[in-house]
Amino acid sequence: MRITLVGSRHFGVTTLNMLRQHGVEIIRVVVADGEDRLAAAARAAGIKVTVQADPRLVVASEIADGTDLIVAAHSHARVAREALAAARLGGIGYHPSLLPRHRGLAAVEWTIRQGAPITGGTVYHLADRMDAGAIAAQEWCFVKKGETARELWERALAPLGQKLLGEVIDYAKTHSALPARPQDEQFATKAPSLPG
Repeated sequence: MRITLVGSRHFGVTTLNMLRQHGVEIIRVVVADGEDRLAAAARAAGIKVTVQADPRLVVASEIADGTDLIVAAHSHARVAREALAAARLGGIGYHPSLLPRHRGLAAVEWTIRQGAPITGGTVYHLADRMDAGAIAAQEWCFVKKGETARELWERALAPLGQKLLGEVIDYAKTHSALPARPQDEQFATKAPSLPG
């Protein structure tokens, strides 16, 4: 299984490490910022790094030849349809909500703002519409009373993302396919960035 990893920051680095533990070959890392810690970790591991020409979009030429799967880990860029088509199995990403709830950049913040007692994480197929692709894996967790968005992310949602991404990667390695069930649009909500 040959992977192009698109991402940033701490979650991108932990995903890089998790993928290496799952015995896949990371053939390229794509980042919006060449100084990002994921770029540094990839270079230290001898993995080719490509910096996106447009920080909001990943294009086909930025995906490594021979990619089986694109994995997005803390990437705020849309992966273009042509880029997804360049990978044999397309692409997956992790979203810190129970999709189709809280699609958008501030899912964890909206979970806290709305006082939700439960939330969760979803590994989903990358698609044209943000956070709207088929669900590959999903699991819920409790929200502690008084917890901040950052505390919830660090305690539960980031580790859950690593676990679910690992499970989907293992499934893909075994079956040469990805699990998929469509999101139910009637339950979709948006989680746009909050002022702040």
